Amino acid sequence: MATDGNEMGINTRLAHSGNNPHDYFGFVNPPIVHASTVLYPNASVMAARSQKYTYGTRGTPTTDALAHAIDALEGSAGTIIVPSGLAAVTVPLLAFLSAGDHILIVDSVYHPTRNFADTMLKRLGVEVEYYDPHAGAGIASLIKPNTKVVFTESPASNTFEVQDVPAIAKAAHETGAIVMMDNTCATPLYFRPLDHGVDISIHAATKYPAGHSDVLLGTVSANANCWKQLCETFYTMGCCAGPDDVYQVLRGLRTMGVRLDHHQKSALSIATWLEGQPGVARVLHPALPSHPDHAVWKRDFSGSSGIFSIVLKGGGQRQQHAFLDALKIFGLGYSWGGYESLAVPVFLGDRTVAKGPYDGPLIRLQIGLEDVEDLKADILRGLEAAAAA
Repeated sequence: MATDGNEMGINTRLAHSGNNPHDYFGFVNPPIVHASTVLYPNASVMAARSQKYTYGTRGTPTTDALAHAIDALEGSAGTIIVPSGLAAVTVPLLAFLSAGDHILIVDSVYHPTRNFADTMLKRLGVEVEYYDPHAGAGIASLIKPNTKVVFTESPASNTFEVQDVPAIAKAAHETGAIVMMDNTCATPLYFRPLDHGVDISIHAATKYPAGHSDVLLGTVSANANCWKQLCETFYTMGCCAGPDDVYQVLRGLRTMGVRLDHHQKSALSIATWLEGQPGVARVLHPALPSHPDHAVWKRDFSGSSGIFSIVLKGGGQRQQHAFLDALKIFGLGYSWGGYESLAVPVFLGDRTVAKGPYDGPLIRLQIGLEDVEDLKADILRGLEAAAAA
C-alpha cells in the first residue's frame, strides 16, 4: 500500500504504511540496503546530483520506508532517522539553536536531555532555563526576546506530569519560538504532537516502535516550516542510522498497536490495584482519575502506555533498594517499551522546580507483556521487602 489514509484503523495503517510491495517485485517487506557509494549513470547527473539516491548518509529505500511510515503516523512533512533516542533530541536542538539563544526546557525532562543542555548547549553559548511542567499558558512570562526553542515532554519522565501542550505552543508561537516535544511515552498512536501545535516531534524508537529491547534508534519529525532546516542539519552532521536497525524498527512498528494495547491494559490494571495496596502512598499514572493532571490527559491523549511510577509510603533509599532487590520477574534495567517488565529507582536531585514533595522514594515500573497476576505477585514481594527494611 503506497499511500496511507487516516480513515483506516491504526493497526491497518501500521501493517501497510511506509512502502509499496510492488516497488520490490511484490515482496511485502522493503530490502535492507547496505549503502555508502551510489553510482550515477553519467557525469551530468553526478554533477547535478539529480537522482533519488546520492550517498548512503542521505537515505536509502530502507530508511525511506521507515521515514514514510512515521510521517503517516505523525502527519509530518518529513522525518529523519538517527542512531538513538538521545540523538533524536540533540540533532534538532543543534539545528535550531545558536550562541546567544535562550531555550526553555521542562524541568521533568529525560535526564540525558538535561545533561546535554547543561554541558554541550551551555558550552556553545546557549542560555538554558528550566520551567515547571504545569506552566501551561503561563510560560509566556518566561519567554525572552532571544527564546528560540521551548522543549516539552509529556507525560514527564519518571513523575508523569501532563503538560498543557496546546497552550504552551500558542504562547511560544506568538513570539516566534518553535516547540519541540519528546513524545516517546505516548507514541504517535496515543498523541500526535503536530496536531497540538508542536513543530518537531521526537521519539526514541528504541522503545515501543522497536519493542524488543535490542535496537537503538531515534526519529525526528517536523512540520513544513521546520523540515528544511532540520533535514539540512541532519545531512551536515552525518548522523545516520544503520540499515539493519532501521529495518528492525520498521518490523517492530507492524505490531506496535497490538503490543501497546496489551501494555496499556496491563499497566492500568496494575496501577489501579496498587492504589489500594499498603505501603504505596501514590501511583503516578495520568490515566488514573486520581492523577491531578487526569483531565488534561483525557482531553489530549487517546491512550496510555506501559510505564508509571509509584511512591512508597515513607522510608528512603534503603526501602527503595529493598523493593527492587526482592523482585524476581521485573528486571532492574534502564529503558522501557520492550516485552519484559523493568523497575528502576527514581532520582529527582537534579531538578530545580519539579521536585515534589513526595511521601517516600519513587520507583518507576515498565509493565511488559507478562501475565498481570504474575507481575502483581512480584510487586507484592517488593512491597513486603520494603516494609521490612
